[in-house]
Amino acid sequence: MAERISIVVPVYNEAAVLAEFHRRITAVMEEVGCDYELLFVDDGSSDGTAERLSALRDGDPQVAIIELSRNFGKEIALSAGLDHAGGEAVIVIDADLQDPPELIPEFIDAWREGYDVVYGRRTSREGEPRLKIATAKWFYRTINTLSKVEIPEDTGDFRLLSRRAVDAVRSLPERRRYMKGLFAWVGFPQKAVPYVRQRREAGRTHWNYWRLWNFALEGIASFSDVPLRIATYLGVLTAAVAFLYGLFLLVRTLIWGNPVPGYPSLIIVMLFLGGVQLICLGIIGEYLARTYDESKHRTLYFVKGYHPSAAGRDRGTAA
Repeated sequence: MAERISIVVPVYNEAAVLAEFHRRITAVMEEVGCDYELLFVDDGSSDGTAERLSALRDGDPQVAIIELSRNFGKEIALSAGLDHAGGEAVIVIDADLQDPPELIPEFIDAWREGYDVVYGRRTSREGEPRLKIATAKWFYRTINTLSKVEIPEDTGDFRLLSRRAVDAVRSLPERRRYMKGLFAWVGFPQKAVPYVRQRREAGRTHWNYWRLWNFALEGIASFSDVPLRIATYLGVLTAAVAFLYGLFLLVRTLIWGNPVPGYPSLIIVMLFLGGVQLICLGIIGEYLARTYDESKHRTLYFVKGYHPSAAGRDRGTAA
């Protein structure tokens, strides 16, 4: 039986780039020469993306579309794509063309060599601010220091997964999902393919610094309990300092008497202790919120409409 590749493309308000993305990835897959499906996951777009996808599907029997009931976020949209992908291998790629589709044949060659996960590693990132590049490097160094699972640096979601790797990721039950961490956590033989990340073909990124900050917190809280330990150690250290300072005041009073303490120093101590308590409560709250979300056992997403590829329907009828 011929190999079948599923290409999962999460999209959110990417109408401006869809035609060029489809042209380039179709050319690549025709060159590869294997059977494939191009599975777009519309994550509640509001800019005409749904209409553009319908037009692509009308003209290409390989195109399938999943419409989610609202915007659930990229991690959930990616999970929906993996749930519906039926290929022996699944390729995940964004539609903005920052990750070049022309790298896919190299991914497939590595998969045929026996690798279950083949991911793109960015050697440079054209058109992105230096601050964003620097904070990304700091994040990966931080999370790999804190986490027991090494998450490859300078990687995104652009990768190929074998069927058993996809099934492993799908079996993970958590609702708060940091997919790059899950891809690393499942293990299996993995290989990096270096490439230069390009500028966006059109449109603008939806990832501002606030969203990136929250995404970083999600990754750290999902794969490390070290912040909880830091909160404990910080509390112990603060208590030790307070005890030593109290002992110092006792000795000073016994030897030199009891002068009236200064108001500024008292305020500084109170603010310091209050700040430490709030930081510790915030760290505990991050983990408690995740526990609360998991305890509700809500469905990850709802599908408003699923439109399989015409080629897939033909295979199903023949079967």
